[in-house]
Amino acid sequence: MMACSPSTTLVPNSLHLNKTITQCRLHVHPTLSLNRNLRIYSKNLLKLSTTQYHVTHMPFVAASAGVESPVLSEDTTSLLDSVKVFDLNGNGVPISDLWKDRKAVVAFARHFGCVLCRKRADYLASKKDVMDASGVALVLIGPGSIDQAKAFAEQSKFEGEIYADPTHSSYEALQFVSGVLTTFTPNAGLKIIQLYLEGYRQDWKLSFEKDTVTRGGWKQGGIIVSGPGKNNISYLHRDKEAGDDPEIEDILKACCS
Repeated sequence: MMACSPSTTLVPNSLHLNKTITQCRLHVHPTLSLNRNLRIYSKNLLKLSTTQYHVTHMPFVAASAGVESPVLSEDTTSLLDSVKVFDLNGNGVPISDLWKDRKAVVAFARHFGCVLCRKRADYLASKKDVMDASGVALVLIGPGSIDQAKAFAEQSKFEGEIYADPTHSSYEALQFVSGVLTTFTPNAGLKIIQLYLEGYRQDWKLSFEKDTVTRGGWKQGGIIVSGPGKNNISYLHRDKEAGDDPEIEDILKACCS
């Protein structure tokens, strides 16, 4: 694979890429053993990583470690103020209202079927007692429909609040990275294999719904610590690839110290 500068991204040949992605999607087969499925997945992931690419110039957004406020421009906070997300009852809520009167850890999932996002939900929820003791809310937002959010809530038993962003507006406002090459990476593949061995599973029905495949499936998420106050975002982590979880100690330092 050829190297690229920070202002470029790599775009694969579409025909070759679509074929390889399809093979990766089909790696879980009910008649095969888990180990066989994981071997097939690893083989196809390696094939994707060795695909030939050409270079296209596009804006580059790097992952950001947590830093003290201000971490976002006024334009970004203004965009967030116009974003509306939906709770599990279908009620629309301006996203900045989630932290207007309180401090919150807000995690953004890649999509509601993602096995990596289920792990993110668990690893944040494992520290919910610390957040509760500090009066900090735990929130997860996913790109997709209210029904998808309900399915995720039922399957994951996530103890925090869950909201759906059907228009993906919060992801656009926060400039989370997007693309096939941020999704199918060697690190992500190894992490998926480890999670399957731990008992986590991808929800393939949610993963292959039209909206997820065409939009949310290729955009990564992130984590912010925000509030109280609409424009008070003191920590921002943008995933540089699928499964790029920050250290939990950094999040707790930002929200609870």
